[in-house]
Amino acid sequence: MSLLLVLDVLGACLLLAVLGLAALAVRRRVIQRRGGTFDCSLRNRSRSAPKGWMLGVGRYATDTVEWYRVFSYSPRPRQVVQRRDLVVLSRRAPDAAEALALLPGAVIVECSSGGEVLELGMSPDALTGFLAWLEAAPPGQHPVVA
Repeated sequence: MSLLLVLDVLGACLLLAVLGLAALAVRRRVIQRRGGTFDCSLRNRSRSAPKGWMLGVGRYATDTVEWYRVFSYSPRPRQVVQRRDLVVLSRRAPDAAEALALLPGAVIVECSSGGEVLELGMSPDALTGFLAWLEAAPPGQHPVVA
């Protein structure tokens, strides 16, 4: 009798794990459905926690970039950056420790937005798209790219 109970509990735990992973996959699909998405890690230097790199997905909106954590069930973006407030300060290659936390081949872009210092880790192709989106601001908005 106890063996059947253990197997039932293990089966229920396995089912919950599969449902949790499926929910993450469905959430990412919903985020990407509207298009304009790119893989992007984020580190917010202005906040006390979390301090490290967070894997995520960026999505372009008309005048904002919305950033979603990959391993989250929240339907809302964790960070929203206004294009008119965004200033690219520098870009660099990751150091050895950062390279382990970022996707392979990532470039780090340090930005300032509304008094916060953000670092974005993205592929060179995603960086090209990001800078093009930033420079394509409507008339009257003057983005700054260092």
